[in-house]
Amino acid sequence: MIKINTVIFDLDGTLADTLPLCIAAFKKSIEPLLGKTISEREIIATFGPSEEGTIRQLVPEHEEEGVKSYLKYYAALHHTCPQPFDGIKELLQFLEDKGVKLAMVTGKGVHSTDISLQQFGLTEYFTILETGKPEGPDKVNGIKRALKRLNADVNQCIYVGDAPSDIVAAKAAGISIAAAAWAKTTDDKELLPLHPDWIFYTVEEFKNWIADLI
Repeated sequence: MIKINTVIFDLDGTLADTLPLCIAAFKKSIEPLLGKTISEREIIATFGPSEEGTIRQLVPEHEEEGVKSYLKYYAALHHTCPQPFDGIKELLQFLEDKGVKLAMVTGKGVHSTDISLQQFGLTEYFTILETGKPEGPDKVNGIKRALKRLNADVNQCIYVGDAPSDIVAAKAAGISIAAAAWAKTTDDKELLPLHPDWIFYTVEEFKNWIADLI
């Protein structure tokens, strides 16, 4: 049986239902610069880099203005996603109380990550934080950097994320992956074919499972 002493979390769709907020902030910030509407599908198709990378792809001639506008709207609209998923705060406190080392590796940019963690009151749990880069996906290296900073044993560490790319990244980084399928935006039919080590459909289910392994 695996013993776990380190848990690395994703943010969007794992700790909170932030995807609709991200989409709304992108539309508010990018559409005036494009002079036309842009679909949710077009925005999601650019995901992988941080938000700065998305804006660079969609409005390269207005990158600086677009990033500034995005962060303004992301903060202003955060009232639409005021809290993390039910049970997340309790889960993080439980893990911390048990001496489990915590970290976050997210594809979000550092500024939007800080905004969300402050909004949710979760900043204190993630002193080890690796964020995304505008140049492209970097989650594999982010996980490896977090492991090094934590001096973690990969055999006692898991990554928790909701996206297919999270499963791929964790496997590439050499650690076990617990797929989080509790967000409305998550489709387990996209996760299961990638063979995560485990999949959980509620935060409570995950907490009960990990309690026996720490």
